[in-house]
Amino acid sequence: MFNYIIDFLSSDIPIVAYLAVALVMFFAGVYGFLTRKNLLMMLISIELMLNGADLNFAVFNRYLYPEQLEGMFFTIFAIAIAACETAVAIAIIINIYRNLNDVDVEKIDEMKN
Repeated sequence: MFNYIIDFLSSDIPIVAYLAVALVMFFAGVYGFLTRKNLLMMLISIELMLNGADLNFAVFNRYLYPEQLEGMFFTIFAIAIAACETAVAIAIIINIYRNLNDVDVEKIDEMKN
């Protein structure tokens, strides 16, 4: 699997193209997080921001240290942590939905009663 990623990143595509994709992903996540009121959509936006950052790790590792895989391992570790975070967040969202029958951020204050 790593060889496929390394071969893909070693093509003639300039680093600016990868960074532009990562930038668009990150700021699409920021925009989605700030504008959405649904907890699931906010979670998806956070994951989009994390994926943009992970793409930066992989690209900078490939261009700065092409023979080493630290950036790739760090990216896989970050993806594993994000998966655990998502599992916990979805469990919390399911608990909120069971109590309120809605996952709107503005209605979470009703759970205090």
